Amino acid sequence: MIIDLKNVTWERDKTIIKDVSWQIKKGEHWCLVGLNGSGKTTLLNIINGYIWPTRGVVSVLGQTFGRCDLRELRKQIGWVSSSLQQRLYGQQSAEEIVLSGKFASIGLYDKIEDEDRQQAVQLLVSLGCEALLSRTYATLSQGERQKVLIARALMARPRLMILDEPCSGLDLIARENLLTMISQITAQANAPTLIYVTHHIEEILPCFSHTLLLKRGEVYKSGATAEVLTGPQLSHFFDAPISVERRDERVWVSLR
Repeated sequence: MIIDLKNVTWERDKTIIKDVSWQIKKGEHWCLVGLNGSGKTTLLNIINGYIWPTRGVVSVLGQTFGRCDLRELRKQIGWVSSSLQQRLYGQQSAEEIVLSGKFASIGLYDKIEDEDRQQAVQLLVSLGCEALLSRTYATLSQGERQKVLIARALMARPRLMILDEPCSGLDLIARENLLTMISQITAQANAPTLIYVTHHIEEILPCFSHTLLLKRGEVYKSGATAEVLTGPQLSHFFDAPISVERRDERVWVSLR
């Protein structure tokens, strides 16, 4: 089991996450869908061990929280998020940013071996980013930065990779290029299990076999993507009349 959450609740002044149970098996790729304020980021922070649930049991990559070293566990999780993007050093090259992924560090402080550099270059080339190798992070476009962050996440050969709204701020062309790259990653041998977080239904690719809808901190629906993303379900989920069109193995929605 890649992720096994049982009745997870997180409370502060109010209940943010309530009785969330979620199981992800090896070989599955999931989308986590929710509107702003639904609790998506809180749930991700729990999975990464950055915050502790008020109640419930959390197991990630076969390690039960409270019985494992979370620092070691995080080395097996690649996380791409806007909050990480803001913390990186703009003067570093794309290659250096990718290399830092091996150590899960902001900046490079450890000895870099030749094989590490070869792996970083290979990752950037495989993702179509060879032209960015010597470019500084500050000079990259938003789409280019997201590709570099994905390469950084892959540097440590993670078993689980979380993409937290990676298409945020991208134009149509940059978004589709990034989605194509993500689809290619899932097709690779020994690809990590992916969790793709979004509130845009049209970003859910065919490779994401399962979807969880999170509403006001609770699981509204989870299961096979084709069964979850229906007109009636999404209308109730979004509290608005939704029309669903399936095109090119993706779901496109609009207000009726």
